[in-house]
Amino acid sequence: MRPPGAAEAPPPVPEQALGFAAPGASARIAALPWRPQTRAGASCRFISPMPNHPPELLLDGPADATKAALWTDLQARLAPQENVLATLPVDLDARLHFGGGLLALTERRLLVREPGAADWCEWPLGAGLQLRHGDHGGVGSLELLDARARLAQWRFTLGANTQALKLLEAFERRQAVLAGESQIDDEAEADDDALGPREQQGAPSTWVLLRLWRFARPYQTQLIIGFLLTLASTAATLVPPYLTIPLMDKVLIPFQNGQQIEPRFVMLLLAGLLGSALLAWSLGWARTWLLALVSERIAADLRTTAFEHLLQLSLDYFGAKRTGDLMARIGSETDRISVFLSLHALDFATDVLMIGMTSVILFSINPWLALVTLIPLPFIAWMIHLVRDRLRTGFEKIDRVWGDVTNVLADTIPGIRVVKAFAQEGREAARFKEANRLNLAVNDKLNKTWSLFSPTVSLLTDIGLLVVWAFGIWLVSKGQITVGVLTAFIAYIGRFYTRLDSMSRIVSVTQKAAAGAKRIFDILDHVSNVPEPVNPVKIQNLQGRIEMRGLGFRYGNRTVIRGLDLEIRPGEMIGLVGHSGSGKSTLVNLICRFYDVSDGGIYVDGTDLRRFGVADYRRHIGLVLQEPFLFFGTVAENIAYGKPGASRAEIVSAARAAHAHEFILRLPQGYDSLVGERGQGLSGGERQRISIARALLIDPRILILDEATSSVDTETEKEIQKALDNLVQGRTTIAIAHRLSTLRKADRLVVMDRGRVVEVGPHEELIARKGAYWRLYEAQARRVEGSDLDAHAGEPLIAAQIATVAATHASVHAELTPGGA
Repeated sequence: MRPPGAAEAPPPVPEQALGFAAPGASARIAALPWRPQTRAGASCRFISPMPNHPPELLLDGPADATKAALWTDLQARLAPQENVLATLPVDLDARLHFGGGLLALTERRLLVREPGAADWCEWPLGAGLQLRHGDHGGVGSLELLDARARLAQWRFTLGANTQALKLLEAFERRQAVLAGESQIDDEAEADDDALGPREQQGAPSTWVLLRLWRFARPYQTQLIIGFLLTLASTAATLVPPYLTIPLMDKVLIPFQNGQQIEPRFVMLLLAGLLGSALLAWSLGWARTWLLALVSERIAADLRTTAFEHLLQLSLDYFGAKRTGDLMARIGSETDRISVFLSLHALDFATDVLMIGMTSVILFSINPWLALVTLIPLPFIAWMIHLVRDRLRTGFEKIDRVWGDVTNVLADTIPGIRVVKAFAQEGREAARFKEANRLNLAVNDKLNKTWSLFSPTVSLLTDIGLLVVWAFGIWLVSKGQITVGVLTAFIAYIGRFYTRLDSMSRIVSVTQKAAAGAKRIFDILDHVSNVPEPVNPVKIQNLQGRIEMRGLGFRYGNRTVIRGLDLEIRPGEMIGLVGHSGSGKSTLVNLICRFYDVSDGGIYVDGTDLRRFGVADYRRHIGLVLQEPFLFFGTVAENIAYGKPGASRAEIVSAARAAHAHEFILRLPQGYDSLVGERGQGLSGGERQRISIARALLIDPRILILDEATSSVDTETEKEIQKALDNLVQGRTTIAIAHRLSTLRKADRLVVMDRGRVVEVGPHEELIARKGAYWRLYEAQARRVEGSDLDAHAGEPLIAAQIATVAATHASVHAELTPGGA
């Protein structure tokens, strides 16, 4: 078994996550001794119980068989008098699939059994260990760290967040005790912990909807008008039942007793009924139309703000997210919030007003009958409280599994050529089917809860109506109320219970909207690791001098760049060479400020890079990548992407300089031809030349070439090289290449190894040193020799083979020598 968090995640377990609460720390668990089994290279110890000794558990165990099995398994691994201080259900694996697992904290150690794992793993408590709590996109996490690295990470649904905070507090107090920083008595600590967690940081899931007021504030006038219209339309709907009292007591019942009907009085009552119905309809239409417009604008503002904020985040955020998940958040989640605001929030406000007004009328007619009406209310409130957390957790799960569905689409559709090339349509269909199956399973589980809740509420309201009928008939028989009053009362109760039932149903959509809002605010709350300076330095005339002083950078706990010092003069062309993983691309990313340095600094024209405005600085950088990205649109639009206001003459001039003009004219519509998504309608060389034209158009002072010719054929490389020769003139250029011949015109070559600069100088000088660059050059020359020998394997004369190899070797040397052929 691999240690949790240290290697590949276990396979997903399609089983309901555990949801039991941690027991009180004062509960004593008597068990048998345990035996540690240490594995070489593991970050934790795997433990096994001593057999043949039934342990004793002196606390109320959970009724569920799965939970009980975990508890039984846990207690068998505890030493005598070892107390469980806190527990946490670990119900998500590393791939965010649901399963059953448990994390337990005792006075001595952390014990964990991850979803799908057969063994328990432990970490003894001690100096240097720390737990870090996180909450992103509806997924909670606990990370176990020491001074050197992350030891493990456990994930859970936010329904267990309270237990996670409780375990975190207990862990920190226990570590303080072990370190001698606190003399808290263990038993007192346990009793305090048993009282429950301290105030939870962050709002509960439902309250996140209140944060939408930030987007609703610009429309507060329309919202006030909408509320007044709701108030008026609700009042209008309460008029007809009141008019039934005189209609029954003064018209129908007297007529049944032999009295004549007064037509004028009847017409007045009927006119009142018709007028109130028309008034309620017109007010309801105006209210619905106005609030629907407002809700759509709130959702559009939320969607726009989330996307704009997403664009400002640094690249490390996107590295940890799936494209489909982000698309689902900004797309479907905002639509869900829009529906909630336009329909369900309006219904909720109407329900509250209707219940409040109806209650006042009912108590004004007959207080005792009104009290009987309220009998179902406590039961319904209790059921809402019971179901609310399950719904919230369920909808958070649905959001995640739906993200898995959209991730499959986001992976497969852009890569459809690869899918078809390898005949993997069946495999991708199976992936989608599995993601859809998980989505269906989570929805079925949630619908099971909801299908029981909704009919039960209807049953309670029907029972309440039955009780009111019985009590009302009894009051009529005693002469305390009239038939007309009872009829009006029943009509009002119908409205009261209908709105009560509607309000209970809104619990579902509210939790759904809250889950969606939380996922959106997870984006909005994320702070970029590349912040804008408070008082940015304005770039007036960039020269292009770049200095790196004591540069260091880490990806998490892994150091990629360390102690790097380098100066690049204005207009100089630098070639970055080195083995894969030596830090070349990372250095380029730092120069572009896609990431911020961990140590030292990068200075452009003597100013720290971090003092420039991010967008202002990047406007002076041209980037040509190994795999150029083209947007769906015309050729002209792609060339002018960095300068949208460019004229057609400027676009054509850039294309000519990039040696792209000729092939563009051969396209059906020339510069107005659509290139397809990601440039699918063009060859690799054509896409590369368009990307070079795109860089030329903005006239950058700093140019970055990242393997710009590595994936094209020889003829195409020559065309691209001509375009690059035009591009680099007069610009500070940093070129990365594995094919050393492409760097023959570089002023200096910078050789990197394991994040450090090991050699700097021209080609001839580095060859003469016979150091790192010479070894790279010799290795590449041998590869050329080998491929040439293969090409001439059919020639009969060995002497001819040797001559060919020698000629090839000399050619490569000449290409890499300034002034060579």
